[in-house]
Amino acid sequence: MSDAATTPQAAPSSEPDAASVSISLVCTVLNEGESLRGLLDSLVHQTRQPDEIVFVDGGSQDQTVAILHEYENRLPLCVIVLEGCNISAGRNRGIDAARGHIIATTDAGVVLVPEWIERITAPLLEDPTVRVVAGWFEADPRTPFEAALGATTLPHLREIAPETFLPSSRSVAFRKAVWAAAGGYPEWIDYCEDLIFDLRLKQIAGEFAFAPGAVAHFRPRSSLAAFYAQYYRYARGDGKADLWRKRHLIRYVTYLVVIPVIFFLGLLVHPLLWLLVVPGALVYLWSPYRKLGGVLRRLPRVTLFDTIYAAVLVPVIRVTGDVAKMIGYPDGLAWRARMQPPDWRRL
Repeated sequence: MSDAATTPQAAPSSEPDAASVSISLVCTVLNEGESLRGLLDSLVHQTRQPDEIVFVDGGSQDQTVAILHEYENRLPLCVIVLEGCNISAGRNRGIDAARGHIIATTDAGVVLVPEWIERITAPLLEDPTVRVVAGWFEADPRTPFEAALGATTLPHLREIAPETFLPSSRSVAFRKAVWAAAGGYPEWIDYCEDLIFDLRLKQIAGEFAFAPGAVAHFRPRSSLAAFYAQYYRYARGDGKADLWRKRHLIRYVTYLVVIPVIFFLGLLVHPLLWLLVVPGALVYLWSPYRKLGGVLRRLPRVTLFDTIYAAVLVPVIRVTGDVAKMIGYPDGLAWRARMQPPDWRRL
């Protein structure tokens, strides 16, 4: 099985001087429709424009490509249509076609702060030893459910350690040479591709620079069913890539051993033993509840009912995400056993 259909070009023998460095932004799209305008408008208003913007469309059946062409007189656009490609193949094709020595990537469906390009590329332009820059991302909710989801599933800036943070490809920049050295994005996997790419970059580049001001705002899933599907696919990707064994094991032990044991002890000995779950639940839910107020304030209007509703949703979202992961992970492991994908840990 090939790790990349688009073979990255060999890295140049030396980096160009800062005056000649160009910046390319690469993004993949598929059936984004009118939602794409938010990203495009935010690119129009960047304080620093990239030298080119490469969009790779995976074969949209709606007006996505037409909307991209509407912005050709406002942005330095290059649109590539690659029907049937997955996200990794699209990114690799776009990066391979890009002329810039510095590559920034983002996703459709986000809105970038006006300084995003400037901030995500500054460490690379200022220091030739920097090879990867991790940007930041925040929820842009429209409903109380989306606010609860953002608070429950996304970290706060104060919770992350910059030296170990692995960025989403909705907000990251790197030298094209290091992309080539890492073998590009892994095209054999449908989800978690940016995480595997990050880990491969870590092997090559070591610690990433961190640009917390390079913020990409994105809208969380709008329903519990959509969230379940998202986390099922994430966990299936973990299984396919053989990632986070201990995390998944702890989840299985907690739900399938610890909680049932406490439940039956309460039945057999005394119901007060059920209170043993309280400390664990408090720890488990403390972080989302601490963030919930701040995320709710991003809504245009919040009522008391909205606040209560969002608070009730937090444990529901937590449990739903855990169930999705516990079902998706073994599905991914079974796929891995059948397909024998490449060992991405070996460069």
